[in-house]
Amino acid sequence: MKTSSRARLSVSLAFSAVAALTVAAGLGAQPDFSEVEISTHHVAGTVHYLEGRGGNIGLSIGDEGVVMIDDQFAPLSERIYAAVQGISNGDIRFLINTHVHGDHTGGNANFAAMGVPIIAQDRVRARLALNRPPEALPVLTYSEDVTIHLNGEEVHVIPMPPGHTDGDSIIHFVDSDVIHTGDMFRTVAFPVIDRGNGGTLSGTIDSLGVLAGMAGPDTKILPGHGVISGRGDVIEFRDMVITVAGRVEELVAGGAGSYDEVAAADPTAEYNDKWGDPNRFLTAVYEEIAGD
Repeated sequence: MKTSSRARLSVSLAFSAVAALTVAAGLGAQPDFSEVEISTHHVAGTVHYLEGRGGNIGLSIGDEGVVMIDDQFAPLSERIYAAVQGISNGDIRFLINTHVHGDHTGGNANFAAMGVPIIAQDRVRARLALNRPPEALPVLTYSEDVTIHLNGEEVHVIPMPPGHTDGDSIIHFVDSDVIHTGDMFRTVAFPVIDRGNGGTLSGTIDSLGVLAGMAGPDTKILPGHGVISGRGDVIEFRDMVITVAGRVEELVAGGAGSYDEVAAADPTAEYNDKWGDPNRFLTAVYEEIAGD
């Protein structure tokens, strides 16, 4: 049954009620979201994704309801909810956070106000609790694999080694042969290794290896940011990280004593056209290898 007018009004009021709380809880000033449109894309089987501003939102859609992956920013919650309702008659049964960052978890309090249970790694809850209200925190956490059985789909939630952050998870929609990677894989930029939130170079390489090993030749890879990809794209991304890390290690061993000296050697030279500005990535690689 489609959501009733009363239910839609209740959802709208819930979103409005938590908006001030979300800002006051430490997300700080946010950009203007008034012109952001939410677009819907089918991936395969039960799996769709929503594109707006922030991380790609994964959805498993079926008669038994919706499994939702990430929720972008709080001001977009009503539009995100409307987009979900545009392709589903069912309730959002579960919301999974792939990691801590606000462009993936900013709408948590809004969806929790609807009664949607939020699921994430233990460390995601611990980090969110530092600056977010209780309403925005996951109510079910895990440190090992979790599987949701819904819509004839096996939704396998898998914690990863500390890579992008120390709370990364990937979600494998087994029957549809789709993997949502969160931000451990992206097609629009070099990897972000957020050392302040527990990310590591070694974990990034290990996680990308796990992802490549899990994917088959026809598996659709839904990145945290960017476009649908395949196993070969993940392998290319991982190999780039390994190559750059090896070059930085050689530079440091050879006497490069500062980040500026490493950057001057341009160890990402042939990758910059594809993945853009390397400085944030290269800084994290240098700091881990140099022990800073």
